[in-house]
Amino acid sequence: MDILLIAGLWLDASAWDEVVPELTALGHRPVPLALPGQGDGDTSATLDDQVAAVLAALDAMPGESLVVGHSAAASLAWMAADARPDKVAKAVLVGGFPAPDGRAYADFFDVEGGVMPFPGWAPFEGADAADLDQEARERFASAAVPMPEGVSRGIVRLRDERRLQVPVVLVCPEFSAAQAKERIAEGESPDLARAAHVAYVDLDSGHWPMITRPRDLARVLAEAAEA
Repeated sequence: MDILLIAGLWLDASAWDEVVPELTALGHRPVPLALPGQGDGDTSATLDDQVAAVLAALDAMPGESLVVGHSAAASLAWMAADARPDKVAKAVLVGGFPAPDGRAYADFFDVEGGVMPFPGWAPFEGADAADLDQEARERFASAAVPMPEGVSRGIVRLRDERRLQVPVVLVCPEFSAAQAKERIAEGESPDLARAAHVAYVDLDSGHWPMITRPRDLARVLAEAAEA
């Protein structure tokens, strides 16, 4: 199956470099997506630009595809399900919950000069970064791409209720499946609370399993594609 891979904040398509060969070996066709504003130097990119890139990649794939969104990009994967419910076979959300209609995409940290830079490791101490050693942290920080304000503060728009019928797999890395269910029940993601088919998969890692557990993450994605 074609598997569209969408990285979260501050990451470009190379975030999936170690996952891609594993998925290929498992018989799938992974497509890591280069998002506008995440690696191309375009600080004027908007959330609409990123959604358009996701849909263009999805439309170029024959038949239905698996759409994977990591962290904040869970919202991009879900917006793809909203815009193309007949093209998304399943949405896999890795360490993230889709934002509801009308909410900012990822307005989490300060914006400086029109971009939201990586804020350093202080906000991620604990379970998020527990499996990243100092060398890995330094590599991540040096490669981190400042997010354009037009992306981070862009407004999520959802229009087609058929998205609620698209099967969802929520991969739970730095939190457990039980914690995810509790967060959804408390209102973390109104759409996941209403979705018809949500499965949960525990993955013992921090927030960036494509870096620390690429083989295990690839196996989870392959199993989601084959289920």
